[in-house]
Amino acid sequence: MRVLILCGGLGTRLREETEFRPKPMVEVGGHPILWHIMRGYARHGFNDFVLLLGYKGEHIKRYFLDYRVLTSDLTVKLGKPEVQFHAREKDLDWTVTMVDTGAKAMTGARIARAAQHLDGDRFMVTYGDGVSDLDIGALTKFHASHGKLATVTGVRPPARFGDLTTDGDKVLRFAEKPHSAGGYINGGFFVFERKFLDYLSTDESCTLEQRPLEKLAQDDELRMFAHDGFWHPMDTLRDTTHLTELWNTGKAPWKTWQAP
Repeated sequence: MRVLILCGGLGTRLREETEFRPKPMVEVGGHPILWHIMRGYARHGFNDFVLLLGYKGEHIKRYFLDYRVLTSDLTVKLGKPEVQFHAREKDLDWTVTMVDTGAKAMTGARIARAAQHLDGDRFMVTYGDGVSDLDIGALTKFHASHGKLATVTGVRPPARFGDLTTDGDKVLRFAEKPHSAGGYINGGFFVFERKFLDYLSTDESCTLEQRPLEKLAQDDELRMFAHDGFWHPMDTLRDTTHLTELWNTGKAPWKTWQAP
């Protein structure tokens, strides 16, 4: 099952970083957030990726073309020339297909424009800017069990502010909650049957989260996989700082893979 990752948005709320590179290439702990997402899938055995590129997509192409150079120590013999790689980590057995899906295309159009790179009757889709400790294997089993065209992962949004329980002006309880106690929201991490492509259009205005998913729900072809564990987007500089602090202190819940 191939994993499509949406990597083409402008990332306007993170303009401090995305002025110079696409949001999936913004780093957390020395690695692009995209790398973290892909490690999460590969930990469950899904390592065939299709990256749907748009804004500054050339940065992502260069990263993977130069991946071995960037992640290895090197010995260079200038007279020959010859390069010897000294790997700092175990080589990743990934297949990465990078598809230019247009500078202005919306999410649904990007998926439709990459249809020729899909093999088989089932595929996964996620966003290139959010991390989770989601059990991908359990997600795919759930999808296979219900027989519908699509599964969306429902997550609890992270609380942005401390929760106050008060009696008048007296604070009875203060809790800096990691997640909201409210309802579920779309956390990405989709599983689709190939027939779902009929709901999409290559027109750049086709937005996955609007008519396609709305029509799926109307047709009773959409189910939710509830995830009450960790999920966090990287929408703002504050998010980036928070995720980096978690990683640097060894408290990153999304790091479900073993160190090489």
